Amino acid sequence: MTDHAAKSSTKPLLGLASEINEGASFHNPQGKEPSRRTWMIACGAAGGLAAAATAVPFLGSMSPSDKARSAGAPVEVDISDIAPGTMKTVEWRGKPVWIVRRTPQMLESLKATDAQVADPNSNRKDVPIPEYAKNQHRSIKPEFFIAVGICTHLGCSPVSQFEAGSMAPDWNSGFFCPCHGSIFDVAGRVYANKPAPDNLEVPRHMFLSDTRVVIGRDQQGEA
Repeated sequence: MTDHAAKSSTKPLLGLASEINEGASFHNPQGKEPSRRTWMIACGAAGGLAAAATAVPFLGSMSPSDKARSAGAPVEVDISDIAPGTMKTVEWRGKPVWIVRRTPQMLESLKATDAQVADPNSNRKDVPIPEYAKNQHRSIKPEFFIAVGICTHLGCSPVSQFEAGSMAPDWNSGFFCPCHGSIFDVAGRVYANKPAPDNLEVPRHMFLSDTRVVIGRDQQGEA
């Protein structure tokens, strides 16, 4: 059998690797050590497959993660477990969002704070508010108040103060920012003569049912 015939007869055994890696540089000039040549061909094929396998996770790591893709997406929340007089905090776009279930007493207190807050009707434009929240309770449903839990002064996070008398003898309920002393009523309206320049932000939201709300989207679209 000629050398050409011998090479042809080995191709089916080596398959694709033989076709890719066959060439003058892979031939033994003395015509010796055929097993060494076969070993080098096999190693070359294995190396190519390993490189390809490695490239897949590397390229995948460059794609946006599911978390990154969903960072700005609306958030659907179950509100059935929020007891009256308490709140739930969820994350939306990396910011804390409060969902407060107000009691009748909390809602009644808003009448008294009208004369004490800086912008009772949410007319200021620095922090836009949806039209459906431009009311005394700043919400779609009076019972539920939804706001971004970040002070409009320097970005601190206020704390809830729902216990009557906890801030002052005539205090009903609301929020207090310990960083610089800004105080907000239970509708997120800042009291006059406090450092915060505006009321708490009310994000776009809508109720999907009596027990579910979505943050970051309303009938007009996503925020």
